[in-house]
Amino acid sequence: MLSFYPESQSERENYKLLIGSIIPRPIAFVTTKAVDGTLNGAPFSYFNIVSSNPPMVSLAIQRKNGNMKDTARNITENGEFVIHIVDEQNVDNINKTAATLPSNKSEITIAGLTPIPSERISVPGVQEAKVRFECKLEQIIALDAADGEKGSDLILGKIITYYIDEEIYEDGKINPVKLAAISRLAGANYAKVGEIFSIERPK
Repeated sequence: MLSFYPESQSERENYKLLIGSIIPRPIAFVTTKAVDGTLNGAPFSYFNIVSSNPPMVSLAIQRKNGNMKDTARNITENGEFVIHIVDEQNVDNINKTAATLPSNKSEITIAGLTPIPSERISVPGVQEAKVRFECKLEQIIALDAADGEKGSDLILGKIITYYIDEEIYEDGKINPVKLAAISRLAGANYAKVGEIFSIERPK
């Protein structure tokens, strides 16, 4: 085995080892609303479940030169956001939202996505997702980088409404084949669900 020490590596070197090893990663497409009303949208793969009681998710957003990205800033200021699961049907459009745009330009418009009102928060979602969660900010933690600057914002969000496409909902569960979620690998690579197998948990 090769040994690597994070403190002896650059941020990019650590990044490559992490994103190449921790795979596949689910992708959250997150919509937020800026103070001026601009609807922002961006995909993130530092995303996962935190808890089912209460239902919570985590989202880590890397800073750029110590500055918050639009998504983190909007969540901090307004306390609301919508998480969508990226799937085979919407991945191409959502990939377009990863482009760098001024904060007053909406990625939703650029990507040709359709805003749809939320029920319990002010931030719209997008119609093209089979799963979306209305979320309220529970906590945000600014994480220190090696140079002493803030390097990342860890966001914990509480889900207050689930929207599930009826085509993928079966007896209280979600059909993974019909959802056709896309996951993130390293570089420009993504993965589909692929073969599904079962293993019973020991009693």
